[in-house]
Amino acid sequence: MELDDAYANGAYIEGAADYPPRWAASAEDFRNSLQERARLDIAYGTGARHKFDLFLPDGEPVGVFVFVHGGYWLAFDKSSWSHLAVGALEKGWAVAMPSYDLCPDVRIPEITQQIAQAVQAAAKEIDGPIVLAGHSAGGHLVARMLDKSVLPEAVGSRIRTVVPISPLSDLRPLLRTSMNEKFKMDAEEAAAESPVEMQDRYEANVTVWVGGAERPAFLDQAIWLVEAWEADHVIAFEKHHFNVVEPLADPESDLVAVITG
Repeated sequence: MELDDAYANGAYIEGAADYPPRWAASAEDFRNSLQERARLDIAYGTGARHKFDLFLPDGEPVGVFVFVHGGYWLAFDKSSWSHLAVGALEKGWAVAMPSYDLCPDVRIPEITQQIAQAVQAAAKEIDGPIVLAGHSAGGHLVARMLDKSVLPEAVGSRIRTVVPISPLSDLRPLLRTSMNEKFKMDAEEAAAESPVEMQDRYEANVTVWVGGAERPAFLDQAIWLVEAWEADHVIAFEKHHFNVVEPLADPESDLVAVITG
């Protein structure tokens, strides 16, 4: 399809195949180290993947940080990303990481609703402000949480900060990729699920974060959301689509400062 190469990330990242097993190993080590401060597989719905892990800081949490993984709505689950909770945990935040159903078993609007359920469930567990970040397709999903038709006001009004990291903000170009055989989107659904088209949004601080070494399509996707929402924009020098999220594990990183500040 016309835009397959434009949205291909791994083909342009050296050692791309090594990243997923490394993520999974780091995540497992982190969960094991946290012991009783890791509450695993909390249900937010009825499906097998409708669960989130909740990692607790020392002391009373400042609030809850929800991180939503990427993978083009086609791959991964919460178990590969646990170690990315380190930065926010050290700053006193509880961290929730949900799994969700994947295409083609469900469509993207259903995934949006699942993440809304997960955010509401995490909000019941932890008092205080809510901050959201997500990577790639997860960036799309956390941006969608500001839609007033997606989350109830009692939860949406608690959202303080949203950081879409290398997000997919306009889904219409994906209609011209072979991935759409699994997404099964038409033009109307792609527009309805595109954050760039959202109008009635909850107020929150929004920073769109993207790697400087990303594919041009992702640099475009980031700037489209910045312009549509008049959001802050950070281009992370020399970061590509796979390592752009790694600073979440560093309590002193600029990315963690934006999320938890």
